[in-house]
Amino acid sequence: MAELMAALAGPFRRGPAGLRSALRREAVGGPRGRGRPGTQVLRKSLQRGVVLSTGSFLVYEAHKLISGFAEVHASFRVEDVIEQADYLYGSGETEKLYRLLVQHKNSDDAELLWRLARSSRDLAQLGSTSAEEKKKLTYDSLEYAKKALEKNESNFAAHKWYGICLSDVGDYEGIKTKIGNAIIIKEHFQRAIELNPKDATTIHLIGIWCYSFAEMPWYQRKIAATLFATPPTSTFQESQHSVL
Repeated sequence: MAELMAALAGPFRRGPAGLRSALRREAVGGPRGRGRPGTQVLRKSLQRGVVLSTGSFLVYEAHKLISGFAEVHASFRVEDVIEQADYLYGSGETEKLYRLLVQHKNSDDAELLWRLARSSRDLAQLGSTSAEEKKKLTYDSLEYAKKALEKNESNFAAHKWYGICLSDVGDYEGIKTKIGNAIIIKEHFQRAIELNPKDATTIHLIGIWCYSFAEMPWYQRKIAATLFATPPTSTFQESQHSVL
């Protein structure tokens, strides 16, 4: 034990240079070609500790770097996609826009989702889209708009496009569902205007809604009254007031 303590203490008494010298000597078997057990243990222990510490540090730093990059990448990715999507929408690239946005259909971002709802609807409206695909896209667009609302109820565009897409789905659901949805559609248009009073599209849409029910023929009113206790109604004055 005394020999081991002396071997451990000696190099440290001579400072870092002494420690390096001792490690070099032990690497070749000591001053006379023979290695002392104590210093061999010290050398191996120190080397192992340095390797493990360095490895752990590098792994930790790599983890921080990757995590940081992922966070930055995620924070900028949505903005980049939205910017590209708005460019494609403004350029009339309906199919390219849909292919871009549908990759993010599982996103939790309402801004992406309502844009996907709009894009799906626009693609459904193309003359080159088959009847079967049009129906699928119409229902898909409603689901995307609904999900956008679930993620952010205060997003005016999500309300607007939910109302539009719900109206489209009514074409496949029959007159009773279409009339029943009309009240819900109006509520979402009104909520969109509350959130963004300057959105001209929504103001125009609610004007169309009011005008459509104001000019409804008497027989359709009678059908609506038969189907619903309080069917949706409107007047020409209301339709004019909604767009002023």
